[in-house]
Amino acid sequence: MNQYGFALISGLGAAVAIGLLSLADSMTTSGLWLMAPFGATAVLVFGVPDSPLAQPKNVIFGHLLTALIGVLFVNFVGVTPLTLAVASGLAVSVMLVTKTTHPPAGANPLLIMLTGQSWSFLITPVLLGAVVMVLIGQLLKMQRSRALSQ
Repeated sequence: MNQYGFALISGLGAAVAIGLLSLADSMTTSGLWLMAPFGATAVLVFGVPDSPLAQPKNVIFGHLLTALIGVLFVNFVGVTPLTLAVASGLAVSVMLVTKTTHPPAGANPLLIMLTGQSWSFLITPVLLGAVVMVLIGQLLKMQRSRALSQ
């Protein structure tokens, strides 16, 4: 597949993933399905699917761990310029130590702390949204592999 075909398919995959999350978000009042860092996640998952930073473990656990840090700070530490900085640094360190580095997830503590999110944010949008992104990415990756092998 040439670079233009790859770019078109990648963009389509990103549009489908963000579109599904956005549709789910608009159809429910019980929780969010979409958050801004997923736009950057889509670039990695669909644009550079073989990158270590785009692997399922990194996407799901990178988002989940950094979001957990943000929620912990909201609930137990507080939100100040200093704690925003500390939470961001801690998020980077935790992703590196756990080998779940996913750069878009670095925004999660800031997003969560600045908007005062609660524990439920860990499930939706963070966990469910990351899983949806990964599943669509993996389906697209399987289709690309199948097309290349024929």
